[in-house]
Amino acid sequence: MNHSEFSELDLTSLLSLSYSATINELHERLSELGFGDIRPAHGFMFKCIIPNGATGIELSEYLGITKQAVSKMVDYLEKNGYVMRQTHPTDKRGKIIVLTERGWLVVKAKEKILTEVEGRWSENIGSERMQMLKGDLSKLIFKENEGKLSSFSRPIW
Repeated sequence: MNHSEFSELDLTSLLSLSYSATINELHERLSELGFGDIRPAHGFMFKCIIPNGATGIELSEYLGITKQAVSKMVDYLEKNGYVMRQTHPTDKRGKIIVLTERGWLVVKAKEKILTEVEGRWSENIGSERMQMLKGDLSKLIFKENEGKLSSFSRPIW
């Protein structure tokens, strides 16, 4: 596709394509840094774990998946060194999932990569237009969801 063909797409398609392009680049670059075993769903989980950990139930509710599915994801991430289960600080019978040093390293790498992508996009359209775009999208999202982030069904990595 050329530029004019992209500009004919509807807003939903453009937003979806920009999201997909960003996530694809993020995961390609994470893979190059030795984090090839991380998937977007893992990043969504990390958002809930940061900064102080989360229970399986909290993760299940946040991600909108079963506790069994969360348990499998945690098992995978624990096996690969990104998270660990610890005794819950207030409920000694329960467990809390926290990031390990490797988990924090992938989060920091993700932040750096996304900052670079946004910087490149700002160079392409200009920083003023990028700020306007972010401001306009924020306004639309805020108004459409009555100011509640909790109205979103899918967290953003």
